[in-house]
Amino acid sequence: MATQNNLCAFHVAFLLVFTLTAAFIPAGASSPSTKTVEFNVKPGGVVHTFRDGVGEYECSFTYASQGGTNEQWLMSVGLSDDNTLFSCSVWRPQGKSYLFFTQFKAELKGTKIEYASAFSQTAAGGQGDVPLKPEEFTIGESTVTHTEGKFSAQLSKLTAVGRTQHDEL
Repeated sequence: MATQNNLCAFHVAFLLVFTLTAAFIPAGASSPSTKTVEFNVKPGGVVHTFRDGVGEYECSFTYASQGGTNEQWLMSVGLSDDNTLFSCSVWRPQGKSYLFFTQFKAELKGTKIEYASAFSQTAAGGQGDVPLKPEEFTIGESTVTHTEGKFSAQLSKLTAVGRTQHDEL
């Protein structure tokens, strides 16, 4: 149990450092191992996919949403200095999304997901993060998806960290 808590603490610490680093990188700026890009989340019930990556690793965010108008979102992808962890965060910088998501899926290609979290509201304007209930999303080997019939249709942030499949010599 202590080992699992330590591993969880490590993942949270890595995620916090990555997210804070990504928050201070201007959109469109990039380094060889980390980048943050803007994209529009479009309502209308049509399935859309946005993807970006670093090197051989890619994150894709597939969704369908209803209501409102386009919202500006950000995707940050990063590779750890030792190339063993690839992370992807997708979020609405204004905090809460006003769109109703009918589905979502994040996929990390070339990794095995070790940690993932999803939020209905992210910290903004004095408000704190509001995580989705664990039963609202499912973490697979390389995907994080909504759980049919349990997802509340609210999504403002999705993060996944995967271990790369490099073989050490």
